[in-house]
Amino acid sequence: MTTGRGFGGTGRTSDAEEFDAFYAACAGRVVGHVYTLTGNRSEAEDAVAEAFTRAWQRWPAVRDADSPEAWVRRVASRIAVSAWRKAFNRIRAHRRAAVDTSVPGLTEDHVALLQALQQLSAVERRAVVLHHLNDMSVADVAAEMAKPVGTVKTYLARGRRAMAGMLTEADHEEAPHG
Repeated sequence: MTTGRGFGGTGRTSDAEEFDAFYAACAGRVVGHVYTLTGNRSEAEDAVAEAFTRAWQRWPAVRDADSPEAWVRRVASRIAVSAWRKAFNRIRAHRRAAVDTSVPGLTEDHVALLQALQQLSAVERRAVVLHHLNDMSVADVAAEMAKPVGTVKTYLARGRRAMAGMLTEADHEEAPHG
């Protein structure tokens, strides 16, 4: 079987079927990861779509990677960060509106968490999201970020400390007005 993209079958299924199964298995998780990094669902979906497009273009190599999902997650994260850097001034001007409140089930706690994450540096935010929200070990986070374990531990400690202060401040600001 061939897919019309120049890739042959793997012997078990066609590349297209294999890629479709891969996409179905992990696209939601990758969108959730990038959404948590960016705080904007449409930007996350765009970045993930582009990452999967790149994965399809390189499917034989991506398929053989240690973790194809990690490859897509890393590419999508880089695309999102790049887009974020380009639009930084616009986002800063509209920071309060940057959180997409139309997402079903988004509570005030989620909004506070997303706003606190946005205040962290990109590397701290990525480490916190990978470790605490994606339940990855520190060693796995270090491998994905291509950083030493000690550096990741520093990012996590700084990120948690900063977020604890921000989330505590938000709790005090929302106290009953009497």
